[in-house]
Amino acid sequence: MAKQDFYEILGLSKSATQAEIKKGYRKMAIKYHPDKNPDDKTAEENFKKAAEAYEILSDENKKARYDQYGHAGFEGPQGGGGGFGGGGMNMDDIFSQFGDIFGGGGFGGGFGGFNGGGGQRQARVKGSNMRIRVKLTLEEIAKGVEKKVKVRRKVQADGVTYKTCTTCNGSGQQMRVTNTILGRMQTATTCGTCSGAGEIMNSKPAGADAQGLIIKEETVSINIPEGVTEGVQLKVGGKGNEAPGKNSIAGDLLVLIEEVPHDTLKREGTNIHYDLYVNFSEAVLGTSKEVDTVTGKVKIKIDAGTQSGKILRLKGKGLPSIERYGTGDFLIHINVWTPQELNKEQKQFFDKMSDNENFRPSPNKSDKSFFEKVKDMFS
Repeated sequence: MAKQDFYEILGLSKSATQAEIKKGYRKMAIKYHPDKNPDDKTAEENFKKAAEAYEILSDENKKARYDQYGHAGFEGPQGGGGGFGGGGMNMDDIFSQFGDIFGGGGFGGGFGGFNGGGGQRQARVKGSNMRIRVKLTLEEIAKGVEKKVKVRRKVQADGVTYKTCTTCNGSGQQMRVTNTILGRMQTATTCGTCSGAGEIMNSKPAGADAQGLIIKEETVSINIPEGVTEGVQLKVGGKGNEAPGKNSIAGDLLVLIEEVPHDTLKREGTNIHYDLYVNFSEAVLGTSKEVDTVTGKVKIKIDAGTQSGKILRLKGKGLPSIERYGTGDFLIHINVWTPQELNKEQKQFFDKMSDNENFRPSPNKSDKSFFEKVKDMFS
Protein backbone atom coordinates (compact mmCIF):
# COMPACT_ATOMS: atom_id res chain seq x y z
CA MET A 1 0.00 0.00 0.00
CA ALA A 2 1.33 3.44 -0.95
CA LYS A 3 2.59 5.58 1.91
CA GLN A 4 0.73 8.76 2.74
CA ASP A 5 2.30 12.02 1.60
CA PHE A 6 4.30 13.70 4.39
CA TYR A 7 2.85 17.15 3.66
CA GLU A 8 -0.67 15.71 3.74
CA ILE A 9 0.00 14.07 7.14
CA LEU A 10 0.90 17.47 8.63
CA GLY A 11 -1.89 19.28 6.80
CA LEU A 12 0.54 21.40 4.79
CA SER A 13 1.22 22.43 1.22
CA LYS A 14 4.54 21.67 -0.46
CA SER A 15 5.48 25.34 -0.23
CA ALA A 16 5.36 25.26 3.58
CA THR A 17 8.15 27.05 5.44
CA GLN A 18 10.14 25.46 8.27
CA ALA A 19 8.13 27.45 10.78
CA GLU A 20 4.88 26.14 9.27
CA ILE A 21 6.25 22.58 9.24
CA LYS A 22 7.10 22.80 12.95
CA LYS A 23 3.71 24.32 13.72
CA GLY A 24 1.94 21.62 11.69
CA TYR A 25 3.78 18.84 13.48
CA ARG A 26 3.12 20.35 16.90
CA LYS A 27 -0.60 20.54 16.07
CA MET A 28 -0.72 16.87 15.02
CA ALA A 29 1.42 15.79 17.98
CA ILE A 30 -0.97 17.45 20.43
CA LYS A 31 -3.99 15.95 18.68
CA TYR A 32 -2.68 12.39 18.68
CA HIS A 33 -0.49 12.47 21.80
CA PRO A 34 -0.69 9.11 23.65
CA ASP A 35 -1.46 10.82 26.96
CA LYS A 36 -4.49 12.44 25.35
CA ASN A 37 -5.54 9.22 23.59
CA PRO A 38 -4.77 6.36 26.00
CA ASP A 39 -5.00 2.84 24.53
CA ASP A 40 -5.93 4.26 21.12
CA LYS A 41 -3.81 2.40 18.56
CA THR A 42 -5.04 4.55 15.65
CA ALA A 43 -4.00 7.74 17.44
CA GLU A 44 -0.63 6.18 18.28
CA GLU A 45 -0.04 5.31 14.61
CA ASN A 46 -1.01 8.83 13.53
CA PHE A 47 1.35 10.20 16.18
CA LYS A 48 4.20 8.11 14.71
CA LYS A 49 3.30 9.15 11.15
CA ALA A 50 3.44 12.82 12.14
CA ALA A 51 6.85 12.29 13.75
CA GLU A 52 8.14 10.52 10.64
CA ALA A 53 6.92 13.33 8.41
CA TYR A 54 8.50 15.95 10.66
CA GLU A 55 11.82 14.06 10.84
CA ILE A 56 12.11 14.32 7.04
CA LEU A 57 10.58 17.74 6.34
CA SER A 58 12.36 19.55 9.19
CA ASP A 59 15.75 18.65 7.68
CA GLU A 60 16.49 20.79 4.59
CA ASN A 61 18.58 18.09 2.89
CA LYS A 62 16.06 15.33 3.54
CA LYS A 63 13.20 17.61 2.54
CA ALA A 64 14.91 18.40 -0.79
CA ARG A 65 15.42 14.69 -1.46
CA TYR A 66 11.80 13.93 -0.55
CA ASP A 67 10.56 16.74 -2.81
CA GLN A 68 12.57 15.24 -5.69
CA TYR A 69 12.07 11.50 -5.19
CA GLY A 70 9.19 11.12 -2.76
CA HIS A 71 9.24 8.12 -0.40
CA ALA A 72 11.47 6.22 -2.86
CA GLY A 73 14.34 8.55 -1.98
CA PHE A 74 14.47 6.96 1.48
CA GLU A 75 13.92 3.33 0.53
CA GLY A 76 17.05 1.51 1.44
CA PRO A 77 18.31 -1.18 3.73
CA GLN A 78 15.95 -2.83 6.18
CA GLY A 79 12.89 -1.44 4.47
CA GLY A 80 13.19 2.07 5.79
CA GLY A 81 15.85 4.07 3.86
CA GLY A 82 15.14 7.18 5.94
CA GLY A 83 12.96 8.45 8.76
CA PHE A 84 11.10 5.92 10.91
CA GLY A 85 9.92 3.76 8.02
CA GLY A 86 8.86 0.23 8.83
CA GLY A 87 8.44 0.97 12.52
CA GLY A 88 12.13 1.45 13.13
CA MET A 89 11.58 4.10 15.84
CA ASN A 90 9.37 3.65 18.87
CA MET A 91 7.62 6.21 21.04
CA ASP A 92 10.64 6.72 23.29
CA ASP A 93 12.73 7.53 20.23
CA ILE A 94 10.25 10.15 19.11
CA PHE A 95 10.22 11.89 22.50
CA SER A 96 14.01 11.66 22.68
CA GLN A 97 14.58 13.18 19.25
CA PHE A 98 11.85 15.82 19.29
CA GLY A 99 11.81 16.77 22.96
CA ASP A 100 12.06 20.44 22.07
CA ILE A 101 8.67 20.22 20.40
CA PHE A 102 7.03 18.92 23.58
CA GLY A 103 8.95 21.13 26.00
CA GLY A 104 8.36 24.84 26.54
CA GLY A 105 5.74 26.94 24.85
CA GLY A 106 2.96 25.53 27.02
CA PHE A 107 3.19 21.97 25.67
CA GLY A 108 5.53 20.30 28.13
CA GLY A 109 3.42 21.13 31.15
CA GLY A 110 0.34 19.40 29.81
CA PHE A 111 1.73 16.02 28.78
CA GLY A 112 4.32 13.65 30.08
CA GLY A 113 6.48 11.31 28.08
CA PHE A 114 5.23 8.00 26.74
CA ASN A 115 5.66 5.24 29.27
CA GLY A 116 2.23 3.67 29.14
CA GLY A 117 0.84 5.86 31.89
CA GLY A 118 1.64 9.45 31.11
CA GLY A 119 4.21 10.07 33.86
CA GLN A 120 7.76 11.22 33.58
CA ARG A 121 9.85 9.69 30.85
CA GLN A 122 13.47 8.65 30.78
CA ALA A 123 15.10 9.78 27.55
CA ARG A 124 17.03 7.37 25.38
CA VAL A 125 20.33 8.91 24.36
CA LYS A 126 21.18 8.29 20.72
CA GLY A 127 24.70 7.91 19.36
CA SER A 128 26.03 10.03 16.51
CA ASN A 129 25.44 9.14 12.87
CA MET A 130 28.24 8.01 10.58
CA ARG A 131 28.57 8.77 6.86
CA ILE A 132 30.23 6.76 4.12
CA ARG A 133 30.31 6.84 0.32
CA VAL A 134 29.57 3.79 -1.83
CA LYS A 135 30.48 3.67 -5.53
CA LEU A 136 28.18 1.84 -7.94
CA THR A 137 28.46 0.88 -11.60
CA LEU A 138 25.54 1.27 -14.01
CA GLU A 139 25.13 -2.50 -14.01
CA GLU A 140 24.78 -2.52 -10.21
CA ILE A 141 22.33 0.38 -10.34
CA ALA A 142 20.23 -1.47 -12.94
CA LYS A 143 19.76 -4.58 -10.82
CA GLY A 144 20.25 -3.41 -7.24
CA VAL A 145 23.08 -4.82 -5.19
CA GLU A 146 24.19 -5.83 -1.72
CA LYS A 147 27.42 -4.16 -0.65
CA LYS A 148 29.51 -5.22 2.32
CA VAL A 149 31.59 -2.42 3.78
CA LYS A 150 33.93 -2.19 6.75
CA VAL A 151 33.24 0.62 9.20
CA ARG A 152 34.98 1.70 12.40
CA ARG A 153 32.32 2.65 14.90
CA LYS A 154 32.17 3.47 18.58
CA VAL A 155 30.59 0.75 20.72
CA GLN A 156 30.17 0.29 24.45
CA ALA A 157 33.13 -1.49 25.99
CA ASP A 158 32.60 -4.72 27.87
CA GLY A 159 32.70 -4.23 31.61
CA VAL A 160 31.21 -0.72 31.74
CA THR A 161 28.79 -0.29 34.64
CA TYR A 162 26.29 2.48 35.35
CA LYS A 163 24.53 3.91 38.37
CA THR A 164 21.42 6.01 38.83
CA CYS A 165 21.91 9.72 38.28
CA THR A 166 21.60 11.45 41.63
CA THR A 167 20.66 14.78 40.06
CA CYS A 168 17.39 13.55 38.54
CA ASN A 169 17.04 10.29 40.51
CA GLY A 170 16.92 8.32 37.27
CA SER A 171 14.06 10.21 35.62
CA GLY A 172 16.25 11.93 33.06
CA GLN A 173 14.42 15.19 33.75
CA GLN A 174 14.61 18.11 36.11
CA MET A 175 11.28 19.67 37.04
CA ARG A 176 10.81 23.38 37.58
CA VAL A 177 7.74 25.17 38.91
CA THR A 178 7.13 28.78 37.89
CA ASN A 179 4.42 31.24 38.82
CA THR A 180 2.54 32.77 35.88
CA ILE A 181 -0.59 34.88 35.47
CA LEU A 182 -2.36 31.59 34.73
CA GLY A 183 -1.14 30.04 37.95
CA ARG A 184 1.68 27.70 38.85
CA MET A 185 3.07 25.83 35.85
CA GLN A 186 5.41 22.89 35.92
CA THR A 187 7.91 22.37 33.11
CA ALA A 188 10.48 19.64 32.54
CA THR A 189 13.97 20.04 31.15
CA THR A 190 16.54 17.41 30.23
CA CYS A 191 18.88 16.61 33.09
CA GLY A 192 22.23 18.29 32.48
CA THR A 193 24.19 15.69 34.43
CA CYS A 194 23.10 12.53 32.55
CA SER A 195 21.80 14.20 29.33
CA GLY A 196 18.41 12.62 29.92
CA ALA A 197 19.63 9.03 30.23
CA GLY A 198 18.82 8.76 33.92
CA GLU A 199 22.14 7.11 34.66
CA ILE A 200 25.82 7.92 34.73
CA MET A 201 28.90 5.74 34.29
CA ASN A 202 30.13 4.07 37.44
CA SER A 203 33.24 2.30 36.12
CA LYS A 204 34.95 1.64 32.80
CA PRO A 205 37.62 -0.81 31.61
CA ALA A 206 41.06 0.18 30.40
CA GLY A 207 41.15 1.38 26.82
CA ALA A 208 37.68 2.91 26.87
CA ASP A 209 37.18 6.65 26.44
CA ALA A 210 35.54 8.99 28.95
CA GLN A 211 32.11 7.73 27.87
CA GLY A 212 33.02 4.06 28.14
CA LEU A 213 33.24 3.57 24.37
CA ILE A 214 35.85 1.83 22.22
CA ILE A 215 36.48 1.77 18.43
CA LYS A 216 35.47 -1.49 16.74
CA GLU A 217 35.75 -2.49 13.08
CA GLU A 218 32.64 -4.15 11.75
CA THR A 219 31.39 -5.40 8.37
CA VAL A 220 27.99 -3.99 7.47
CA SER A 221 25.74 -5.27 4.68
CA ILE A 222 23.95 -2.57 2.69
CA ASN A 223 21.06 -3.53 0.43
CA ILE A 224 20.96 -0.90 -2.30
CA PRO A 225 17.72 -0.77 -4.33
CA GLU A 226 17.73 -0.60 -8.10
CA GLY A 227 17.54 2.73 -9.88
CA VAL A 228 19.38 4.90 -7.32
CA THR A 229 20.98 8.08 -8.59
CA GLU A 230 24.12 10.04 -7.82
CA GLY A 231 23.79 11.86 -4.49
CA VAL A 232 20.96 9.74 -3.03
CA GLN A 233 21.51 9.03 0.65
CA LEU A 234 20.36 5.75 2.18
CA LYS A 235 20.25 4.82 5.86
CA VAL A 236 21.20 1.68 7.76
CA GLY A 237 19.49 2.06 11.10
CA GLY A 238 21.50 1.42 14.27
CA LYS A 239 24.86 0.98 12.56
CA GLY A 240 26.33 4.35 13.54
CA ASN A 241 28.15 5.12 16.78
CA GLU A 242 26.72 3.82 20.03
CA ALA A 243 26.06 6.09 23.01
CA PRO A 244 26.80 5.51 26.69
CA GLY A 245 24.11 4.11 28.95
CA LYS A 246 22.18 0.84 29.25
CA ASN A 247 19.10 2.29 27.59
CA SER A 248 20.90 4.19 24.81
CA ILE A 249 20.45 3.51 21.12
CA ALA A 250 23.02 3.58 18.34
CA GLY A 251 23.11 6.23 15.64
CA ASP A 252 22.61 5.46 11.97
CA LEU A 253 24.97 4.73 9.09
CA LEU A 254 24.24 7.17 6.27
CA VAL A 255 25.27 5.92 2.82
CA LEU A 256 25.88 8.44 0.03
CA ILE A 257 25.67 6.97 -3.47
CA GLU A 258 28.36 7.74 -6.07
CA GLU A 259 27.99 6.63 -9.68
CA VAL A 260 31.07 5.32 -11.46
CA PRO A 261 31.27 6.75 -15.04
CA HIS A 262 30.90 4.03 -17.68
CA ASP A 263 33.46 3.65 -20.47
CA THR A 264 30.91 3.51 -23.32
CA LEU A 265 27.47 4.25 -21.89
CA LYS A 266 26.03 7.58 -20.80
CA ARG A 267 23.16 7.88 -18.37
CA GLU A 268 20.36 10.42 -18.76
CA GLY A 269 17.84 9.86 -16.00
CA THR A 270 16.53 6.35 -16.57
CA ASN A 271 17.64 6.27 -20.23
CA ILE A 272 21.01 5.00 -21.45
CA HIS A 273 22.78 6.35 -24.56
CA TYR A 274 25.29 4.34 -26.59
CA ASP A 275 27.30 5.35 -29.67
CA LEU A 276 27.57 2.47 -32.17
CA TYR A 277 30.06 2.87 -35.01
CA VAL A 278 29.57 0.92 -38.25
CA ASN A 279 31.77 1.01 -41.32
CA PHE A 280 30.64 2.31 -44.69
CA SER A 281 30.01 -1.14 -46.14
CA GLU A 282 27.89 -2.19 -43.17
CA ALA A 283 25.78 0.95 -43.47
CA VAL A 284 25.28 0.37 -47.20
CA LEU A 285 24.62 -3.39 -47.14
CA GLY A 286 23.14 -3.76 -43.67
CA THR A 287 24.40 -6.00 -40.88
CA SER A 288 23.70 -7.24 -37.36
CA LYS A 289 25.56 -6.24 -34.20
CA GLU A 290 25.77 -7.47 -30.62
CA VAL A 291 25.50 -4.70 -28.06
CA ASP A 292 26.18 -4.78 -24.31
CA THR A 293 23.35 -3.16 -22.35
CA VAL A 294 23.23 -2.71 -18.57
CA THR A 295 21.20 -5.92 -18.27
CA GLY A 296 23.04 -8.13 -20.78
CA LYS A 297 23.87 -8.57 -24.46
CA VAL A 298 21.30 -7.95 -27.21
CA LYS A 299 21.52 -8.50 -30.96
CA ILE A 300 20.29 -5.69 -33.19
CA LYS A 301 19.74 -5.42 -36.93
CA ILE A 302 21.19 -2.56 -38.98
CA ASP A 303 19.08 -2.10 -42.11
CA ALA A 304 20.72 -1.60 -45.52
CA GLY A 305 21.08 2.08 -46.33
CA THR A 306 21.15 3.17 -42.69
CA GLN A 307 22.16 6.81 -42.35
CA SER A 308 24.56 8.18 -39.76
CA GLY A 309 22.63 9.73 -36.90
CA LYS A 310 19.83 7.16 -36.88
CA ILE A 311 18.67 6.26 -33.36
CA LEU A 312 17.56 2.76 -32.48
CA ARG A 313 15.41 2.46 -29.38
CA LEU A 314 15.41 -0.64 -27.19
CA LYS A 315 12.35 -0.08 -25.03
CA GLY A 316 12.69 -1.02 -21.38
CA LYS A 317 16.42 -1.80 -21.61
CA GLY A 318 17.50 1.26 -19.63
CA LEU A 319 17.45 1.80 -15.86
CA PRO A 320 14.50 1.30 -13.51
CA SER A 321 12.99 4.36 -11.88
CA ILE A 322 13.80 4.81 -8.20
CA GLU A 323 10.17 5.83 -7.80
CA ARG A 324 9.04 2.61 -9.51
CA TYR A 325 7.50 4.43 -12.47
CA GLY A 326 8.83 1.90 -14.96
CA THR A 327 12.11 1.40 -16.79
CA GLY A 328 13.90 3.71 -19.20
CA ASP A 329 15.12 2.89 -22.71
CA PHE A 330 18.46 2.04 -24.29
CA LEU A 331 19.13 4.44 -27.16
CA ILE A 332 21.66 3.40 -29.80
CA HIS A 333 23.09 6.24 -31.89
CA ILE A 334 24.34 4.96 -35.26
CA ASN A 335 27.56 6.58 -36.49
CA VAL A 336 28.88 5.68 -39.95
CA TRP A 337 32.66 5.64 -39.83
CA THR A 338 34.32 7.37 -42.78
CA PRO A 339 37.66 5.78 -43.72
CA GLN A 340 40.57 8.22 -43.42
CA GLU A 341 43.23 6.33 -45.30
CA LEU A 342 42.56 4.58 -48.62
CA ASN A 343 44.78 2.56 -50.95
CA LYS A 344 44.95 3.22 -54.68
CA GLU A 345 42.27 0.71 -55.59
CA GLN A 346 39.86 2.08 -52.98
CA LYS A 347 40.43 5.65 -54.11
CA GLN A 348 39.70 4.67 -57.70
CA PHE A 349 36.47 3.03 -56.61
CA PHE A 350 35.21 6.08 -54.75
CA ASP A 351 36.35 8.40 -57.53
CA LYS A 352 34.23 6.36 -59.88
CA MET A 353 31.26 6.38 -57.48
CA SER A 354 31.39 10.10 -56.70
CA ASP A 355 29.21 10.92 -59.70
CA ASN A 356 27.01 7.89 -59.34
CA GLU A 357 23.40 8.80 -58.70
CA ASN A 358 23.10 6.38 -55.77
CA PHE A 359 25.97 8.15 -53.99
CA ARG A 360 24.43 11.61 -54.21
CA PRO A 361 22.85 12.87 -50.98
CA SER A 362 19.09 12.97 -51.47
CA PRO A 363 17.42 13.37 -48.08
CA ASN A 364 13.67 13.13 -48.06
CA LYS A 365 11.68 16.08 -46.76
CA SER A 366 10.09 13.60 -44.38
CA ASP A 367 13.50 12.76 -42.86
CA LYS A 368 13.72 14.24 -39.40
CA SER A 369 16.66 16.09 -37.92
CA PHE A 370 18.69 14.66 -35.07
CA PHE A 371 16.92 16.83 -32.50
CA GLU A 372 13.50 15.88 -33.85
CA LYS A 373 14.42 12.21 -33.59
CA VAL A 374 15.51 12.60 -29.98
CA LYS A 375 12.37 14.56 -29.20
CA ASP A 376 10.23 11.77 -30.67
CA MET A 377 11.97 9.26 -28.44
CA PHE A 378 10.62 10.99 -25.32
CA SER A 379 7.22 12.01 -26.59
